[in-house]
Amino acid sequence: MALCRPVPKATQTRLPADAQPRVRRGYFECRFGQLHVHNAMPPGGGFEEGTPLLCLHDFSGSGRVFTRFISLLAQERSVYAPDLPGFGESDPPTPRPQIADYAAAIGDFLDSMRLRQVAVLGLRMGALPAIELALSRATHVQRLILLSVPLLTEAERSALTRSTPPAAADALRPPEWQRWASEAAASYPVRERLVRLSPRLLVVRTRDDLWEPTGRARDSLPTARVVDLEQPAVELLVSAPQRAAEPVREFLRS
Repeated sequence: MALCRPVPKATQTRLPADAQPRVRRGYFECRFGQLHVHNAMPPGGGFEEGTPLLCLHDFSGSGRVFTRFISLLAQERSVYAPDLPGFGESDPPTPRPQIADYAAAIGDFLDSMRLRQVAVLGLRMGALPAIELALSRATHVQRLILLSVPLLTEAERSALTRSTPPAAADALRPPEWQRWASEAAASYPVRERLVRLSPRLLVVRTRDDLWEPTGRARDSLPTARVVDLEQPAVELLVSAPQRAAEPVREFLRS
């Protein structure tokens, strides 16, 4: 009688110690057309990753500003950095959008990816659709990170509508697309919306034109964790992303 040999267990594939996150780009459908998204995934494919992180850029650039930053955070979780509608390589919104419209387009992306829970980071004016997304998708957004949040006074909001739109990342983009974003930001009641937030919140104050030495962030968000960094937000992301990543990583782990 022949003996049956035991079938050897499948060996687990081991990744090299220096394996890096996989960085990709792609297009996804939203209510305004196509949304261009920068994405970084953990080296192991994300099977044991933490809550995905969604990064929303300022109104003077695109998701490209997060290129080095998302590679650092993607050691532990998938990270997505879409170009907001009308920025980078994403299709434009309909004329005169509100902040809620930008947030809704990002919500379409969450639905298409079937992401049930996310953490959201908003950079400068990108904090506004991040806040709105946290309010409109309260069951989805578990944590919120505001990097150089624009807590503007009424005078500063009025000046925003009168200012010349910043140079677009793509010179071929019609300037009205960025003007619409600036107008939407100026009319957004950020303080009134902030007090309604329910997710855990990290505010990172940076030394740029949105720095508020009077402590507006601490006064408006007494329960938030507040971290101060001594460089402008965009400069940190581009030249010293590790310094920006450290407080974010610690907050997401806690």
